Amino acid sequence: MARGAGVFSYPAFVRLWISDTTKWLGVFTSGLALQLLLIEALGADQVELGLVKSAQWLPMLLFGLVAGVLIDRVRRQPVLVVGDAVCALAFGAIGVLGLLGHLTVPLVAGLVFVAGTASLSATAAHQSFLPRLVPISQLSRANARIEQSMTAAEATGPLLAGVLVRVASAPVAILVNATTYAVSALVLATIRAGEPAPARVTDRHLWRELREGARWVYRHSTLAPYAVGLHTWFFFNSAVMTILVFFASEELGLGPVAIGLVLASAGLTGVAAAGLTPQMADRFGAGPVMCGAAWLAPVAFLCAALAPAGGAGLPVLVAGQLVYGVSNGLRGPLEMSYRNAVTPDRLRARMNSTIRSLNWGTITISAPLAGWFAVTFGNRPTILVCVAGLIVAALIPTLSPFRTVRMPDDDLGTVN
Repeated sequence: MARGAGVFSYPAFVRLWISDTTKWLGVFTSGLALQLLLIEALGADQVELGLVKSAQWLPMLLFGLVAGVLIDRVRRQPVLVVGDAVCALAFGAIGVLGLLGHLTVPLVAGLVFVAGTASLSATAAHQSFLPRLVPISQLSRANARIEQSMTAAEATGPLLAGVLVRVASAPVAILVNATTYAVSALVLATIRAGEPAPARVTDRHLWRELREGARWVYRHSTLAPYAVGLHTWFFFNSAVMTILVFFASEELGLGPVAIGLVLASAGLTGVAAAGLTPQMADRFGAGPVMCGAAWLAPVAFLCAALAPAGGAGLPVLVAGQLVYGVSNGLRGPLEMSYRNAVTPDRLRARMNSTIRSLNWGTITISAPLAGWFAVTFGNRPTILVCVAGLIVAALIPTLSPFRTVRMPDDDLGTVN
């Protein structure tokens, strides 16, 4: 069996991959469309953009840790199906109300809060479900294939959104996302993975299980610096992404299709980079590849800060996003594979939820803070502050034992 094609010999993984590929196309289509809807149709400024983004990720801060504990107690597949179905309804409501002219910024914030709540549960279940579908030895390749699909969607979704907004409307683009979530839920329901029921434990205590998950992450010699660096990256990455579309539209004067091209550029290089991650990890080690890729993020957004106004700024933004795509494409599959490979199955949902809750929870603070900072001091100074923060995020794992880690060969999934 060819190493690169091995994961597609597992039918359950193939269905999960189809589900993810379909869903990601819609996510990246509506991501830009939602921001353009807020800016152009609802007249939102940077602060309001930040507040809507904060509402989308607030469920992670409120419920993320508890979700991880609860998901460790149930089968993960039903959680995936219900989560995507709820997201389909929430984004469908945004699209329909947008077409009818009944949307307001607070209403959008409320609906994305609902979608965020459903998404956090589904994502926690997904990250813990995948290791059940393929052997640990194939996990980095499975994550690489999923990352390639995500980055391919990142390359096409924003362009599709720009075209749809130009020829139809932003609500139509958002309805595309609702449809892809519905299709994803249907495909997930057909997976036959033989997922065993979690072991019944009579003496269970919510806070004790939360502490156990947190201790596993933050007392681990390599997971701890990785997690702290990732939390820092999420804070400053989400801050700069909150204002990037507004900056490109209002300050540089780019239109929807041009902005779609900028955001799509990251997907183009991300696909190629994700495909190279297993080979690069085998040759150089997972730690050196992940740490090296982290240093590309501040370079990418430095390009944005230096982009001139008008059409001359377009190639500079595109160049930065091409670098950004390489960074994410190299890091994503390896980071997800490594942290799941070194974690026992009974702790995976809690480990993932612990890391992800603080990752995405930071967005509830950084997004509105970035909006306020941009209104007060300007978009370019805000981007430069974020560049400095991304340098710190890269420095933390680089100066720790994480920089030398390699993927383990043994399967910890059955450890109790």
